[in-house]
Amino acid sequence: MSKQRTIANEVTLTGVGLHTGENVKMKFVPAPENHGFAFKRVDLEGEPIIEADANFVVNTQRGTNLEKRGVKIQTSEHVLAALVGMDIDNVLIELDAPEPPIMDGSSKFFVEAIEKAGIVEQKADREQYEVKEVISYKDEATGSEITVIPADDYKITTMVDFGTKVLGTQNATLEKIEDFKEEIADARTFSFLHELEMLLENGLIKGGDLNNAIVYVDKEISESTMKKLEKAFNKKKLSVKPNGILDNLTLHQPNEAARHKLLDVIGDLALAGTRIKGKVIANKPGHYVNTQFAKKLSKIIKLEKRNKVPKYDLDQPPLMDITEIMKMLPHRPPFLLVDKIIELSDSHVVGMKNVTMNEPFFEGHFPGAPVMPGVLQVEAMAQTGGILVLSTVPDPENYLTFFMKIDNVKFKQQVIPGDTLVFKCDLISPIRRGICHMQAYAYANGRLVSEAELMAQIVKTKQED
Repeated sequence: MSKQRTIANEVTLTGVGLHTGENVKMKFVPAPENHGFAFKRVDLEGEPIIEADANFVVNTQRGTNLEKRGVKIQTSEHVLAALVGMDIDNVLIELDAPEPPIMDGSSKFFVEAIEKAGIVEQKADREQYEVKEVISYKDEATGSEITVIPADDYKITTMVDFGTKVLGTQNATLEKIEDFKEEIADARTFSFLHELEMLLENGLIKGGDLNNAIVYVDKEISESTMKKLEKAFNKKKLSVKPNGILDNLTLHQPNEAARHKLLDVIGDLALAGTRIKGKVIANKPGHYVNTQFAKKLSKIIKLEKRNKVPKYDLDQPPLMDITEIMKMLPHRPPFLLVDKIIELSDSHVVGMKNVTMNEPFFEGHFPGAPVMPGVLQVEAMAQTGGILVLSTVPDPENYLTFFMKIDNVKFKQQVIPGDTLVFKCDLISPIRRGICHMQAYAYANGRLVSEAELMAQIVKTKQED
């Protein structure tokens, strides 16, 4: 499994926002493990942070725009595409305006900044979502559709058809994310003349010029319109090239439009929050369909993550057997509900219980249909978590553990005689003053059977004089 990565040093870029026209300074800042991507508005009071999360998408007109508690980030996709394309996992993006600089309309300058900052490997493993079945999203209104299928790596194919002769039908494919810099990063954003006229009339492209957007002339251009464009772009003379684009700009590749759409797909799908192992096929992609697909994918990933059953070799000698557990926990049979401790670290613990018909509670719960009570499953998880918190003191035998709070308890499956229960407890926050706040799960037969958010405290027993 590969390790997470961040940048080695801070690096700053300056420019203007495409739609706001505002001068902006943007800084890439190294971030800790499991941080992901997030934007920080340093120009606002409290310097609020907006995580790169599909659930914060509020608008996809001319870019992917995020909003959290009234704080906005516009056109996030080119920056996010550069971070994913450079195989980065954790970065904080500081901005002193609502929109990153458009630069030349691609991800090229962001990639160069990341290279300048340097890249470092972190200790934590990289989380990756492996696609095992086809997942699709279709916008019935436009016919745009995105599908992801199983593959041995992250691959993307885009197919672009706007129904115009000047652009025609284009395709682009990225077989390896490592090729992003060479094949995709310099693909610039584009617009059609009819869109450009509307944007200019509504004051929505104040930072644009012919160096950061390809303009496809998809209609007859009148002399008056040309004069407006010359004024807007501060050019003395404009004309249409034989390939149907306004002059003062040369295409990097014949299919640059399709490559830029692929760039947008990478940036927008970064909002799913997890690396993807699968092939994405995007037909007529746009920010709306991209981000809707990212939301769908995010929900699926979170659901599978919650229900994912960790695998442990229960045949290996345990870290702690029942005798060692009793030296640490104050509980005793018939209320000792943990048989083994399999793993133990500063932040998690894994325990196990063999459920047999000899359990005293089966006598009355229920005669003829034995089922382990849910409250005892929670108690067993808490006892496992008790090992975690008691391991932080030198004399655990002199402490008792007490519940403080139980939240978000859910029971998914019945537990019956013959089941082997595996408990996993992860710290939600560091242990302080003997208080342990943890997320606990119980698994049996390859399925999640119960879960709960638990808080407990260890209290030292009174010592005799």
